[in-house]
Amino acid sequence: MTTLPTVFITGASSGIGATYAERFARRGHDLVLVARDKSRLDELAIRLREESNVAVEVLQADLTSSADLSVLETRLRNDSRIGVLINNAGMAQSGGFLEQSAEAIERQITLNTTALTRLAAAIAPRLAQSGTGAIVNIGSVVGFAPEFGMSIYGATKAFVLFLSQGLSLELSPNGVYVQAVLPASTRTKIWERAGIDVNTLPEVMEVGELVDAALVGFDRRELVTIPPLHVAERWDALDGARQGLMSDIRQAHAAERYRPQA
Repeated sequence: MTTLPTVFITGASSGIGATYAERFARRGHDLVLVARDKSRLDELAIRLREESNVAVEVLQADLTSSADLSVLETRLRNDSRIGVLINNAGMAQSGGFLEQSAEAIERQITLNTTALTRLAAAIAPRLAQSGTGAIVNIGSVVGFAPEFGMSIYGATKAFVLFLSQGLSLELSPNGVYVQAVLPASTRTKIWERAGIDVNTLPEVMEVGELVDAALVGFDRRELVTIPPLHVAERWDALDGARQGLMSDIRQAHAAERYRPQA
């Protein structure tokens, strides 16, 4: 009988992370759940053990703390049972760029990009050596929508998409699957923590629907999964235009429109 890999989930105390935990537990996977709120993690772990008869370990950690992050990296490097990383932990932005403090900027970038990258880097060599496993990075459609006015948050999520695409190119030849999941507005506590009333947003997806859709993409081994995108060809056209742009970039000379006029 094949043993299912353990799934390591960050930001697992509520919302998207907790729902991923529920779904993977139903599939029979053991879990390692990571978040700052240990009481919520413990409650979730007890429930999932009872409902799905799986092993659930709780790790309390603040991913903006280098010391806490180092502990998690060591676990990902050394625990051969862990075969799936769900990089879900993140924080939203409240207010415009001019309203952000230096501390808030640093914390958001650290959580949304640095921690995610370090955890992926910790597990990737082991997965590549074994020739199997998956890394799922939770991004956002805001990553290609500067018009939304969430410049820092959007920039971090653009990073997540680019990183996922690059990692896929590097790791897929070694049997490692990388997925970027790009939600739009989803009903989670991320809005409350940012001081935003989710009920004021025009269209909000329920978290269960979001994760179920993301798992359809996971099972299909999609590189980029955008659950709220109803016309899949739009993404194909965007990615095709990007690749066409690259083919038109010739580095030896400046484009004609940028040459000084005589």
